[in-house]
Amino acid sequence: MNGPGRYHLLLTMDGRPVQHGWWNREEIARDKFRRWIGERGGRPDTRVTLLDVETGGVLADWPDQ
Repeated sequence: MNGPGRYHLLLTMDGRPVQHGWWNREEIARDKFRRWIGERGGRPDTRVTLLDVETGGVLADWPDQ
């Protein structure tokens, strides 16, 4: 498969991107989503977003808006 992967995970702190990840399998991306929340979710102004770059849709967003 070409490209970085269909599922893009983005971690922002204070409105700035700090970490990105791309995976081809949704279940792996969702597992990483949960891990990033557990590892970094206690910090103020932290957001974790999982996107499907093929459809442009947001699959998960933490914390919920």
